[in-house]
Amino acid sequence: MSNKLRTVIVNYQTPDLLKIAADSFRKFYPSSPLLIIDNGSKDNSRELIEDFRRLAPEYTNVLLLESNTYHGPAMHKAMSEVKEDLILFLDSDTKTINKGFIEAMQAEFEKSSNVYGVGRIITVNKRGFPSDKGIGVLSTAYMMLRRNMYFSLPPFEHHGQPSLKNFIAAQKKEYVLKSFPIENYIEHHWRGTASRYGYGLGLKGKMDFVLNKIGL
Repeated sequence: MSNKLRTVIVNYQTPDLLKIAADSFRKFYPSSPLLIIDNGSKDNSRELIEDFRRLAPEYTNVLLLESNTYHGPAMHKAMSEVKEDLILFLDSDTKTINKGFIEAMQAEFEKSSNVYGVGRIITVNKRGFPSDKGIGVLSTAYMMLRRNMYFSLPPFEHHGQPSLKNFIAAQKKEYVLKSFPIENYIEHHWRGTASRYGYGLGLKGKMDFVLNKIGL
């Protein structure tokens, strides 16, 4: 496995989901560099994460944040911490079911220096909600990004679609997002953390929801 890639999983108080995500990934990629970030969990998540590190210390790094910075800022923190050229983000509610996707996704970057990201492309509106008309972005649940290009763009933020501004800016720069059938390799159960704890967006999140509903 190339040392130019690292996989990142962000967890917040879902150790049951994290165990599936990490175990299933390790089943197919036992020696692929992995960073697990814990977003200030107060349950037994950190105990589980330390177990993962002990099982494969050579290939597993851990970052334990003191408080919940939320998913987008934690992903940005990952980008700042790691040194690899390519970063594969996996949500904690994913399950790897087939091998070969890392190699295939890496190959897409080798075809052009203008490729910024590879993964499942979804269409969202300007507020980040799914829409038939709008902008194509990568699903953050399972995507691979070229790290050095990320830092020329707005950082991931605390938002229901934390990569929205980043991907809008990327496409204005004519960076390429490549479609890849990642869902054939990884199952995503959707809102695994959000269904338990919400998005923590407060009033802004409620306003965005209402404005989206009325088409503004």
